[in-house]
Amino acid sequence: MAATLDQSPPSPLAIVLMERILSEGPLSFATFMESCLYHPEYGYYMGPRQRIGRDGDFFTSSSVHAIFGQLIAKQLHQMWEVLGCPVDFIIAEQGAGTGHLAQDILTALQVDYPDFYSKLRYCIVEISADNRLRQGELLASHQRCVSWCEQNDLAGMVGCYLSNELVDAFPVHLVEQRDGKLLEVFVSVEHGSFHEILQEPATEALSGYLKWVDVELAEGNRAEINLAAPSWLCNVAELLQRGFVLTIDYGYLASELFAPWRTSGTLMCYYQHTTDANPYIRVGEQDLTTHVDFSALIKAGVESGLQQLFYGDQCKFLLGLGFVDALLQAQAREVEPHHAQALRLTLKNLILPEGGMGEIFKVLIQGKGVQAENLLCARSLRDLPLPVSGF
Repeated sequence: MAATLDQSPPSPLAIVLMERILSEGPLSFATFMESCLYHPEYGYYMGPRQRIGRDGDFFTSSSVHAIFGQLIAKQLHQMWEVLGCPVDFIIAEQGAGTGHLAQDILTALQVDYPDFYSKLRYCIVEISADNRLRQGELLASHQRCVSWCEQNDLAGMVGCYLSNELVDAFPVHLVEQRDGKLLEVFVSVEHGSFHEILQEPATEALSGYLKWVDVELAEGNRAEINLAAPSWLCNVAELLQRGFVLTIDYGYLASELFAPWRTSGTLMCYYQHTTDANPYIRVGEQDLTTHVDFSALIKAGVESGLQQLFYGDQCKFLLGLGFVDALLQAQAREVEPHHAQALRLTLKNLILPEGGMGEIFKVLIQGKGVQAENLLCARSLRDLPLPVSGF
């Protein structure tokens, strides 16, 4: 597929990548995407820019309302109790963005669970210097327990490894099924613009991945293969001595993600709250993302010694943690009726299945060396106590 030409001048990163391709030859799409997002100087996540929120390019669940972090804090507290209330409990968050989720979690723990708060360490794994700066400013009031580290510094940790919308930003390989063969998308340059070409896969791991998750790509279909995701999870499992892995992201199980009717994959670009399917414009200046294959994370976890404790959509996860009660309490604190109504409309985005985040976002909780069959988030509606605020 030839790139749709942008009317604006090529970005600095586009020029860098075109020169690299002309010098070295076509790049796999995974290499192209990795540069778009993580190039040290021009990558989307690496430079100073507003990415999240009204003035950025997209919203996350944590940017909708603090209730999201407050409910996760409730689940983290139970995890601490399940582990026997250790004094060295670590909450490790990778890819913390601007730090708002960390702030909401820590503030909720400080108010509602001060004993837990006094003992925990909140360690952030963050490759972006710009994000680290923003996180440090936002989390200044919690500096006693917040620190930044490399992932491997967490070896032997006891606690919970947390990520929210991290895996969807891992670079992916693009593949297509043509004439019964799996081919890989590479990025070339023709007449001063990016073009796609199909070639034999650079690694047999791509066909091996599809066999591993037990799917076949339909003839003519395009899909993304995220080889980095299972590798990442295996590394997290190795780092974890005892505790939990909590992964929140949008995606599906493999049977749905690679379904025959999904002909073009899920690759999407975000720029100033508009979406586009063309990754070859605004190179380095727009977010590139794909849906997560949760089958791969579950399978990689099992193979790495992790037990699946919960998998479900965000709606079920939040309702099990008491979303309705939290909403009613927040609404009761609003003096003006129109403010209460606006709050309801805002928070519904977290749980609504259509047009909201409630269904497309999934939550996976895996455990190592724990017995936790009754997580709060797994409660059904019939198991929940009546909201303290009343209906």
